[in-house]
Amino acid sequence: MPPLPPSPSRAPVPFLAGVLLSLLAATVSTDAGADAEFARCLDALRAQSSQRGVHTTTFDTHARGLSPDMAVIGFLDAQPEFRTAIWDYLAGLVDAERVADGQAMRAQWADTLAAIEARYRVDAATVVAVWGVESNYGRNFGQRPLLQSLATLSCFGRRQDFFRGEFFTALQIVEQGHVDPERLTGSWAGAFGHTQFMPSTFKRLAVDFDGDGRRDLISSIPDALASTANFLAQAGWQHGQPWGIEVRLPAGFDSARAGRRAKRSVQEWAALGVRRADGSALPAAAERAGLILPAGIDGPAFLTLRNFDALFSYNAAESYALAIAHLADRIDGGAAHFHTPWPTDDPGLSRAERREVQRLLLARGFDIGEVDGMLGTRSRRAIAELQSQLGLEADGRAGQRLLEMLRRQD
Repeated sequence: MPPLPPSPSRAPVPFLAGVLLSLLAATVSTDAGADAEFARCLDALRAQSSQRGVHTTTFDTHARGLSPDMAVIGFLDAQPEFRTAIWDYLAGLVDAERVADGQAMRAQWADTLAAIEARYRVDAATVVAVWGVESNYGRNFGQRPLLQSLATLSCFGRRQDFFRGEFFTALQIVEQGHVDPERLTGSWAGAFGHTQFMPSTFKRLAVDFDGDGRRDLISSIPDALASTANFLAQAGWQHGQPWGIEVRLPAGFDSARAGRRAKRSVQEWAALGVRRADGSALPAAAERAGLILPAGIDGPAFLTLRNFDALFSYNAAESYALAIAHLADRIDGGAAHFHTPWPTDDPGLSRAERREVQRLLLARGFDIGEVDGMLGTRSRRAIAELQSQLGLEADGRAGQRLLEMLRRQD
């Protein structure tokens, strides 16, 4: 290892200038190398385009001038900064604000949703719940140009073959005129529209429900909602059936029996001592069910049925499927809380409460940026700094206790 340079406070100006110039040169060199590699990769992709169902003129028009967005590689490879507890996850996704908005959207689009339910046999509350979680009812599509993100992921990082398929499919979507290319923005990974379909999912399952000849998940709410219903129907949604049942486990229950895929008949679960959360007997259902314990044996427990599996297929995470299921129940007038509380003495915050935390942090001089209810890196750093000042564990998490403390000091 070379010797360390002098302390910056004592370094002569020429030395500092040399260091800065070296760093700048290295950055420029790295950027130039990525640009050159990206250009070579685009040439190779162009050569494959006709075999992948895309005309070369389409490729040249929409892909030739792209530059790499290397930030998406960081998103692909980065480990999450914080483990999100299930009570934090659901507190932000299934809050009173999103429930009220969902009920308003269901009323506004009642005729369309009724027609969708008649065709695809998926209830309106579930379709609206997916819409609410995926894009906050069309408010948050994602801002990254889809073709740029997918081209970058096709040329760098892991899973290049997968992203190349998505890239060519996105070009097909543009070529076929389903979505205006300038509106094709979305998540860093390529999901887009009101209900965030990947291009390959669009190709398989998107539908033209408004009859204009295009399958447009960005500009057409009927197309987006019907496409979501079609997805769930194809995933095995059972009309009129529940997604699951909150249950109470007997004392000494072996948690090794749990698992969404470890299915037993409802009668078998009953024989093991499982009851509804209110203590009553389980229904006499023929369907097989799995058991999930999102917060372990001490938290809420759920027998999950086929409709939960359909939700899981939309985004392969049990917490996500539970959020959709719970939001749909609440849009339908269900209880705000599960019968069994989460095993924590510091529950999570709704988005309104997160915005309040941000305003209180700003009032204390912390630079956290915009008040948006999204506790991103700057907000978490500020929270961790405040926790450290107060002698608390500096984990950057905001819960009810932190909010109450900020309120008292306001």
